[in-house]
Amino acid sequence: MGSRPPDPALLATWLVVPVPTPLALQRLPQRGDEVDDLMSLLMDHAEPDPPQCPTGLRRAVAEAIAQASLGDNHLWQDLQLPSRAELSALFETHFPRLAARNTQNMKWKKFLYKQLCEREEIFVCKSPSCAVCSDYAQCFGPENT
Repeated sequence: MGSRPPDPALLATWLVVPVPTPLALQRLPQRGDEVDDLMSLLMDHAEPDPPQCPTGLRRAVAEAIAQASLGDNHLWQDLQLPSRAELSALFETHFPRLAARNTQNMKWKKFLYKQLCEREEIFVCKSPSCAVCSDYAQCFGPENT
């Protein structure tokens, strides 16, 4: 993960008009509990809103991430961000304690759902550790654009 902050212009534009994909919005009524769980996870790891930012900034970021997680693409794509690097910067800025837990640079959507499972003490990895899991490439491999 890089340590550069997100582009403020991009962040401001993205926060003013977060656009979950139509598919994610379609799924919201049936999967609202997932959004609630993701919101809880994110807000438990959120930094306080800085004085120079609008009140509720972190909550807006968390809500957009949670809703976009219902999409079928990589999370950065479902958030309509230009790259995974921008998404990583958002996590590092708004949810640094959570970002710090992604020590193996797991893809963000998989990482979030893995965190939810661990919260509920549901361990579904096919192997005792990710390094030897048969799905390793799907979780940690390069992302196709």
